[in-house]
Amino acid sequence: MANKLIVSLSPHVHSGDSIQKNMYGVMIALVPALLVSLFAFGLGALVVTLTSVAACVFFEWAITKFILKREACTICDGSAALTGLLLAFNLPSNLPIWIIIIGALVAIGIGKMTFGGLGCNPFNPALVGRIFLLISFPVQMTSWPTAGQWTSYLDAQTGATPLALMKQAITSGDASVLEQLPSAMSLLIGIPDSSQMGAGCLGEISAAALLLGFAYMLWKKIISWHIPVSILGTVFVFAGLMHLANPVYADPISVLFTGGLMLGAIFMATDYVTSPMTHKGMIIYGVAIGFLTVVIRNFGAYPEGMSFAIFIMNAFTPLINTYCKPKRFGEVVKK
Repeated sequence: MANKLIVSLSPHVHSGDSIQKNMYGVMIALVPALLVSLFAFGLGALVVTLTSVAACVFFEWAITKFILKREACTICDGSAALTGLLLAFNLPSNLPIWIIIIGALVAIGIGKMTFGGLGCNPFNPALVGRIFLLISFPVQMTSWPTAGQWTSYLDAQTGATPLALMKQAITSGDASVLEQLPSAMSLLIGIPDSSQMGAGCLGEISAAALLLGFAYMLWKKIISWHIPVSILGTVFVFAGLMHLANPVYADPISVLFTGGLMLGAIFMATDYVTSPMTHKGMIIYGVAIGFLTVVIRNFGAYPEGMSFAIFIMNAFTPLINTYCKPKRFGEVVKK
């Protein structure tokens, strides 16, 4: 009897990847940064993180069941929990619970489920929530507790962040303000030189912890190097040129290790849904984000520009994908 040729739809070879595996892989990569934030802020970091994750998971379940009326439950794939964790990493550790819940509702309800759920959203949901809160509650979102307050929460003592000092130096034209910045080693590890220095959001504490997560994701092949490296490289070069032209702008090492630059470049700009598909497109995307981040930080109204830069480039991702298509199999290349 002759063997039958069975024809089926692609893919015919599976890599073993799944949405659930990748989502939980990213969360594992965020564990070092989470541990550092818990050490730095204690109760405040724990409250913000648990509230954000729980609210995001709840809102995805409620919207799926009662508004979209879908039978399939998507909260187990890890995407809602990851959105909650990333949102928490973009918030100060003394943010009131009711504001965190509003941010979770906007992130899931508007940033994700409005467009049909995972895979359909044009913008990173955690960024949608963060930007909404920053615009709606600017005072609460820019009151930064100092690190080392393990038992305080809403009554935490606040202080100026390194980004605020950089902005002050630019607006005043006084480069001596930058002498108050923590050392590069302090910014890398996450231990502030001064007890009066506000540490920033939960995910901005330690660049080393974020880089450790980056190495883990590269090892597990969850992401590629193209977007993070192109962002960080562009920021380093552009910030270095501005520092050489005028010392009122901070040196490139300090710029790399402050604010949400590392968090955004490694964990938010690399979002599968909202980033380009080809390596060429990823590099274009990363260079544009790096350029916009430095421009917004130095010339914009806000000290931080990473969230806005990623958000803007999320809108250009479809255009980048259109003009950076991979070659088709069997295509004849014209010489």
